[in-house]
Parts: sequence; C-alpha cells; structure tokens
Amino acid sequence: MVKILAAILIPAMTVSAADLPSRKYLNLAAIKTMVAASEAKAKELNVEVTICIVDPSGNLLFFEKADGASFNTIEFAQKKARHAALYGSPSKDAADTVKKGSVEAMAFPSFFPNQGGLPIRVDGQVLGGIAASGAKSEIDEQVAQAGIDALLKK
Repeated sequence: MVKILAAILIPAMTVSAADLPSRKYLNLAAIKTMVAASEAKAKELNVEVTICIVDPSGNLLFFEKADGASFNTIEFAQKKARHAALYGSPSKDAADTVKKGSVEAMAFPSFFPNQGGLPIRVDGQVLGGIAASGAKSEIDEQVAQAGIDALLKK
C-alpha cells in the first residue's frame, strides 16, 4: 500500500525549475545606481549623510557614512532602512503612528519612528529599504527618494 501511494504521489510532488516563482532582487548594479543618485542629491542639498541599503529581511547590502556625518547616523540609517524594508512603509509612517499616541507600536521588532527610510518597491515587491541620516528628517527622505527614483528610471 505504501509503495503504491509513493508511486502515485512522488510524480505529483515533483516541481520543475519552470514552476518555481521568480523574484527580483537588488544586485550590485542597482545598488550602485541608487547610491550615486542619493550621493548626488545629498551634494545638491549640501548635506553630509549616512546612506544605508538593506534587503527585504533587513540585512545590510550597502553602508556609507560621509566624513561630516555624526556617529549616531550609523545606527539611525540602518534602523530607518530596516523599518522600511520589514514593514514595507516609510519610517515616517512609524513617526506618525507614535505622534498619534500609539506608543505600543514601539514594542514592534525593528520599528523605528524617524523619517528618512523608504521601502524599495518594484512591481509591487519590496526589494529592501534605503535610508539616509544626518540632515533634517525630511531632507534625509529626499536623499533616499533620489536613490529609488534613479532605480525606477533604469
């Protein structure tokens, strides 16, 4: 009985490579495009920031601290990018949530209520997060947005 069942189920359970889902990801060329655009935007705005890019799980893909950026931006940029990637929403949304009085959200893993982190979304898929830290929060977000804009123009 077991041999017969196995003979029936094994072919049905076989999956070919063509059946596997395809997934976009951030390769080195994409990361370099985003970083160059973010750096250019920071230069245009005359700010020195730390730039961070993470994958969808919040793992570090790129990190750069400008010479004039303070050391606290090292953690802030990473936390902003991780929030954006893991929650699929700008870190500003987290700041707005806390401002509205929902402080219990602070207990959520990798929740970071500070503007400047954005999800990197392509064709509805979150490919990661990008963040800047070192200037006013709205300027940090502009620097991050420049990176996403450059990626989407490719």
